[in-house]
Amino acid sequence: MTISTVVTRFIFVLFLSSVAAICVSAQLTVINTPSTDTLQAKKFYIEADFLAKPTSYRKGGFQSYGYRTVYGLNKKTEAGVSFFYTRNGVNVPLEGQFSLKRKLISSEKRGIAAAVGVTAFVPLNRAAGTRKLAMIYGNFSKTVSRLKGMRLTAGAYQILHRGRTFGTKTGVTLAVEQPVSKRVGFVGDWYSGKNRFGYSAAGVTFALTKRQFVTATYNFGNSGAGNNYLYIFYSFMF
Repeated sequence: MTISTVVTRFIFVLFLSSVAAICVSAQLTVINTPSTDTLQAKKFYIEADFLAKPTSYRKGGFQSYGYRTVYGLNKKTEAGVSFFYTRNGVNVPLEGQFSLKRKLISSEKRGIAAAVGVTAFVPLNRAAGTRKLAMIYGNFSKTVSRLKGMRLTAGAYQILHRGRTFGTKTGVTLAVEQPVSKRVGFVGDWYSGKNRFGYSAAGVTFALTKRQFVTATYNFGNSGAGNNYLYIFYSFMF
């Protein structure tokens, strides 16, 4: 086992062991997969992202930085714009992402919700490639009040305008959100398939205030450990 593997596993265990107590407010994504939540009308959501594979560039290491903004168009529909750039020791890919999500069903009494959405992925320089992609998806969630408000989400996705080398174009998504106390909750999700989205992830969300959150996770690639990476993001709603 390499030193970098030991370090990343230690970080992951450290995050999980820090769970101590709460009910975390709903998120617009779980980790990578979309949730069934939509932002309230005329509200903004801002997110700062940091992704990294903690090894040398020669061994596939990278650091990626980004931000995401979402605006509630009405009580059931939200629109978002994201931007990411990556350092990998060779070039600096830049990508924009544009999303729209619509809530179809929502019943607090029954603890159920459903949503559909689309996200476009647009390369902004040559290093990011030339092919634009789009993902359409639908999902359904169920909240289990007896388990401290645990929420389970399942859905399916389809990739449009993919290239020959993209990989799996259709798959499923699964997610779990488990409140532990007022300020801490466990989160986990999974994209099936072998493509750029094909990861399982797990981590912890910390509620700094009622509107500010920090989520620390580790992502495991469906294609093997060589694709694993650390993902931390800060989010703020106003």
